[in-house]
Amino acid sequence: MIVRADKTETVSSAAGIPPAAELLYSDRSIAVAVKRAGVLSEKGNGKEYGMPERLAAALHCPAEAVYPVHRLDREAGGVMVYARTKTAAAALSRSLSDGSFQKVYLCLCEGAPEEKSGLWRDLLYHDRTRNKTFAVRRMRAGVREAALEYETLGTVRAEGTLLSLLRIRLLTGRTHQIRVQCASRGMPLAGDRRYGSALKGEMALWCFSLAFPHPETGERRTFSMLPDTGKLGEAVLNKG
Repeated sequence: MIVRADKTETVSSAAGIPPAAELLYSDRSIAVAVKRAGVLSEKGNGKEYGMPERLAAALHCPAEAVYPVHRLDREAGGVMVYARTKTAAAALSRSLSDGSFQKVYLCLCEGAPEEKSGLWRDLLYHDRTRNKTFAVRRMRAGVREAALEYETLGTVRAEGTLLSLLRIRLLTGRTHQIRVQCASRGMPLAGDRRYGSALKGEMALWCFSLAFPHPETGERRTFSMLPDTGKLGEAVLNKG
């Protein structure tokens, strides 16, 4: 089931300050915000601002006081959580390791899965030199198991291509995992030219929901926002 988007708070930037992030929630331990496609999820490289600098502008704090605990590909957008203390960062990292931190994504892939829903398991190898991940058939050095659950929510057409709207829950967190597990089945994500899509526009992958125990209180918190741009945003809007 898809729920409606939460409202975000965008803080404008003064001259010389990086563009602020769209905040969904913040307290003394965490900050939850929306990362847009094209923005780095980690600290900027000196030529551009990443999410830590953008969040710092919104929170009026030093960028060093914003701690990344998970990643989202530059080409993707969606909900992310950042720690505001080292203690909170350690607690969120433990949640990622023990499986209590859950991520749900929405994406558009070319074609359609054979089954409406199911579990995909693959062996993935990430080539750091090429920054590209490959599905392989046997375990060897550098290869890691990857698993996700998917559900087909509907189909649409764009530029004459049949696209399937998928809801995905990651069971593991591998580099480019969703992109590769779809592409290796002949269903690259719309707009993902690195993995075989010929469609124009931004890559149709969005982190829709995060659920995790709050690092200070232990209370389970869930934050979500629907995509609102590109082919994916249009597909979700038409799906209702």
